This record gives sequence, structure tokens and C-alpha cells, in this order.
Amino acid sequence: MINSGIAKRYARAFFDIAGEDKLYEQYYDELNGFARIVQGDKNLKEFLANPIFDQAEKKAVVEAIIQKVNISGMTANFLKLLVDKKRIGMLAEIADFYRELMDQVLKRVRVSVKTAFPLEAEATAEIKKGLEQMTGKQTEVTIEEDSSLLGGIVIRVGDTLYDGSIKTQLNNIRNLLGEAV
Repeated sequence: MINSGIAKRYARAFFDIAGEDKLYEQYYDELNGFARIVQGDKNLKEFLANPIFDQAEKKAVVEAIIQKVNISGMTANFLKLLVDKKRIGMLAEIADFYRELMDQVLKRVRVSVKTAFPLEAEATAEIKKGLEQMTGKQTEVTIEEDSSLLGGIVIRVGDTLYDGSIKTQLNNIRNLLGEAV
């Protein structure tokens, strides 16, 4: 919990800098891209998160990676600051909080849609349009197939779940029948 608060503060600080430069998305892409590099290499992730290793060594490794990827000076400086402050191990969490802040400012919402069967492009467009009208925000829809639903659709908008799956309907009927007996 304490780390979440710290990660939020770092994300907010970097987000404020991005706001001054009007480069929210560019800085997010760079930050998230670097976080994915770290997350993708188990040894690198453990090395950066482990307090036993020397800060100078960590900084040298981060600088070497920065040289190989296309990152702005501002993002590079932020990553170096995280190393200096011994917070580089929280990079993925910082990137997640940054994304939440960016979505709020840019009036975006991320939506997860699960269906039992593949959706046609027209149905996907209709769902997206309906969600944008409902939320009043631009939606970024991720569609996933889940054959266990049997039919219907399950939509997650933030923390809200809209479950119109046949599986849930059948479970509800089963529960009602079980209570009636």
C-alpha cells in the first residue's frame, strides 16, 4: 500500500511535466515501453528491484538501455531519477498510474469485452459507439473470446461489470430454483 502511494506521487510528478510539454501520450509510450523492456527480462527486473546491487551499476544498465531505445531526454532523466531514488523497481506501477491520469485528462476509458463467439466488425463498432455514448468518453475496446460464457457478452468499464452472459443467467436461475426448494 505504501508503495502504491509512492508510485502515484512519481506518476503524478512525471504527468505534470508531460502536461507542461503537452506530450502526455509520447511520455507514456516511452515510459511504458521501457517498463515492458524491464518486465520482459526477468533477470533485469530482479536486478533493478534488488537493493543489494549498487546504484551506480543500476544506473549504468539503465543508461545503456536508454541509449538503445528512442526515448526523449525528459523520460530518460525521469528514469535516471527513479534509479537515484531507488524507485526503479516500481516502474511498471508508475506507468500504470500515469496511464490512469492520462486517460482522465484525455477523457478516455478502457473497456474489456468478453464474448463466447467472435464479433463481426459491425457489432464491435456498435458496441464501441454505445459505450462512448454511455460514458461520454472515447473508448479503447479490447475484445476477448471466452467460450465458457456459452453466449451473450460481458463488458467491463473501469470497475463496473455488465454481465449479460448466458452462463451467469443460468447460474442466477439455478440459485433462484435452489432457494425455492
